[in-house]
Order: sequence, then C-alpha cells, then structure tokens
Amino acid sequence: MAASSDLSPSSEHSPGHPESVSRADRRGRVRLRRAAVMAVPATLAAAGLAVLTAQGALGVQFAISGMPFTVTATELNGTGFEQFGALDNMAADSPNAGDTGGQVLVVTSAIKNATLTRLCQSVDLGGTNLMITAGSGSDKVQATDLTTDSTELSGDASFNKIEIGNDASTLDKAAVRGPKGVFSQQADTVRIANLRQTNYATTAGVFKLPGLKLRFSDSGC
Repeated sequence: MAASSDLSPSSEHSPGHPESVSRADRRGRVRLRRAAVMAVPATLAAAGLAVLTAQGALGVQFAISGMPFTVTATELNGTGFEQFGALDNMAADSPNAGDTGGQVLVVTSAIKNATLTRLCQSVDLGGTNLMITAGSGSDKVQATDLTTDSTELSGDASFNKIEIGNDASTLDKAAVRGPKGVFSQQADTVRIANLRQTNYATTAGVFKLPGLKLRFSDSGC
C-alpha cells in the first residue's frame, strides 16, 4: 500500500488542484495577451484608413456596375471645385466589362457644397429607363462633398479663381485628392448651366433631394 507521500505529486498536478488551475489561468492570460498584441496592427491600420478617408486623403472606393447613367440639371452652383483623371474598376468578371478589362477612364469632379436645379438622373436598363427627378420646385437639390466620375460633361461653365495644371495630390478646395503626378484643376466656385453628364459613379456626404420622384420611363434624361 502506498504511503500518502507517494500520492502527493500526482495530487498536486491533478486538474482540480489550485496550483494546476493557476498555471492554466496563466497560460490563458498569456494567450490572450498574444492575441491582443497581434490585433493591434490591424486595429491601427483600420483606424488610420478611417482617419485618412475622413480627411479626404483617400477616396471611398467601390466596384462600379459598368452601366453608365445620365445626369442633367438646368443649373449647378458649387463652392470648392476640383477635377482630375482617375480609373474606376468593375467587379471581377463583370458582364459589363467587354474589352475594357473592367476599367473605365473617368474625370472625377469634386464639389465641397453644391446646389442643383431640376436634377434628372436616368439609367438605360434595356427597353426601359429608371429615372429620378428632384429639385423642380422652389427648393433645390443640395449636396456636400459631392463627387462624380464622368466620361462626358457638357454645359455653359464659369469659374472663379481657377487654377489649372495642379498636381492632383495637392488639391485643397474640396474633400478629395487625386493621385500624385496626375494633371488637375481647381477653383473657388463653379457654375454650370444646362449641365449634362455621362457618369459611372456618384458619391456625396449629404444628398438632399426635395420633390424626389422615381419611376420607369420610355426615354431618359
């Protein structure tokens, strides 16, 4: 028969023994600390991206559908105007890619604060058009931090204090900056009468559409 001293080593390391439990707790705490340390770089990176986006150093990116849409307005007035070239990308294997490789060369126009009169937006769905209209009454469409990616833009334009030939990475009139080495221009104010755009993307911090109407139509804007 074994003496009690022979049993003590095994009993000290049994799962229920306080010393065994404390060791397990310590190992658990070490694993948690390691996991926390590994998570710090990812957290900092995400926070950094959020700050850069808020400061306008990075544009908010999304995969475009590759379907162009038309935007018209009888008048656009804006303060803080920027314009530069960019590339928009479609989702991988988009059926709209054709022979473009899924990329569209666009002109990005950014306006810090904009008002639009009689806004119309339409997209051709093949046999019918999805149309949105707003700002046809006394209240105008209002937008802040408005950006549009266009392949065509026309109208009667006037600018105040315009700068042409800037490096796109140095723009400071609106909320975005373009790639370094890209030709750009900016102005304190912009007015475009009889605006017409072919767009692939639009973003805004705030977009107010008084008198909004959405409907299907045989014809576009």
